[in-house]
Amino acid sequence: MSIWWTINIILLAIILAFVLNEAWVRLMVRRSATWLDQEEFQNGMRKAQVIDVRERDEFNAKHILGARNFPISMLKQSLGSLRKDQPIYIYDQRKAMAARAANLLRKNGFTDLYILKGGFDEWQGKIKQKNID
Repeated sequence: MSIWWTINIILLAIILAFVLNEAWVRLMVRRSATWLDQEEFQNGMRKAQVIDVRERDEFNAKHILGARNFPISMLKQSLGSLRKDQPIYIYDQRKAMAARAANLLRKNGFTDLYILKGGFDEWQGKIKQKNID
C-alpha cells in the first residue's frame, strides 16, 4: 500500500470521528434539552436559572449578565444548588459541554432544560466582562 492510501485512510478516520462526535452531541441534546436561539434565550432567562458550564477562569473573564458558574468538571457536586422546579438555561463556549451538562442534569431528575444555540461565541446580548487595567 502506498503512503497516499495510508494518509487518505487516516484523514477519513479523522473526519469520521468528527462526524460521529457531532451526531453524539445532537443525540444527547435531543434526549435531554431544547435548543433556544438568542431571542428565545434572552426572553426566557429572567424566569430561569442561567448557568455557564465553562471553567471558572473563562467565566470570570466574560459571561452572560445574570449567569452563575457551574463548571462542567464540578457540576455533579453542585446539583444541590439548582432548583428542579425552575427551567435551567445552559450555555458554554459552543455547545458540546452544554450538551453533556444537560444530559447529566436530566439523569439527576431535572426536566426543564434549554441550551443556547451557538453558545457564548455567538451571544449578542448583555455581558459582564472583567476590567483589565
